[in-house]
Formats: sequence, C-alpha cells, structure tokens
Amino acid sequence: MNKDKNTKEKICAFYASDYHFEMISLPYIDQKMENKNEIIILTENNLEETMKTLLNKTNLKENKKKKILQLNWRNSDSEKFETIKTKINKEKNVIIFIKGKENYIHNMNQNIEEWIPKGTNIKIIDCYDIEEVGENLDEVMGQYHKILRTTGEKEIDKL
Repeated sequence: MNKDKNTKEKICAFYASDYHFEMISLPYIDQKMENKNEIIILTENNLEETMKTLLNKTNLKENKKKKILQLNWRNSDSEKFETIKTKINKEKNVIIFIKGKENYIHNMNQNIEEWIPKGTNIKIIDCYDIEEVGENLDEVMGQYHKILRTTGEKEIDKL
C-alpha cells in the first residue's frame, strides 16, 4: 500500500461481513456514480446475491438499484482488469474497491501496479476484513491517509 504515489489515491475501509461492506460502500458508490465516476469492485468472493438482498431492503429508486447491480459484484478479477484498462484508456474517473483478505488485497494492488500505466489517476479503496486485521488495525491504517466510513471519506489523523 503505497500512500505516497501522487496518481493513485489510497483509502482503507474495514468490514465485519459482506453485508457490512455493502452497507458502508453503498452510499459512497451511489454518490460517486451520480458524479459520473466509474466503479469497479474487485472481490475475493461473490457478492451478487448479498447485494441484491441489501438493495431490496433500501429505499433507493429502482433505476439506481439497477445501476448498482450492473457494477458486477462477482469475483471475476481478470474480466474486471480488462474493464479497468478500457475505462482508464477512455480517461474515465475510476474508483476501484478491493475487498478481501490481506493477501488478496496485496495481490490485487500488485496487479494494478502492473496493469495500469504509470501516471494514471485512479482511486483505490482497500477493504479489509476486521477479524483478520484486528490486532494490526493501527499498522494497517498507518499505510493510508483516509478511511471510508458510511459518512464518506475521512482523514485518518482527524479520527
């Protein structure tokens, strides 16, 4: 997690379950989609069904629910890397969520470094399983400037 790269903004988030991750990220994703950002979800496990369940319980308009479900919540990383490359080549504002165990997050970040041209402006949100990093929470947070919460991005030093 290199927080000093000027073209890749790095943010962290912590979740207790798939539903918790989705509840944290949903307001942020909705807002960013309204601002015409491209959202990619790299996930270690398939979140399609849990996201459908969560969206059925929200009061979002049907067209917003449909757009959010179209984000591809499955764990199809190679397909998503092609999508990332295409959107970056079209100079879209890209936000990438990486959700999974620490090793998965590390590997996906390495792949992004290899796949994405230097100087590309993207935002990466690394989403950690709180159970896995619990005792190392301060160490993990020390690698980032911001954290994603249900209320949006917050500077870590202001927490």
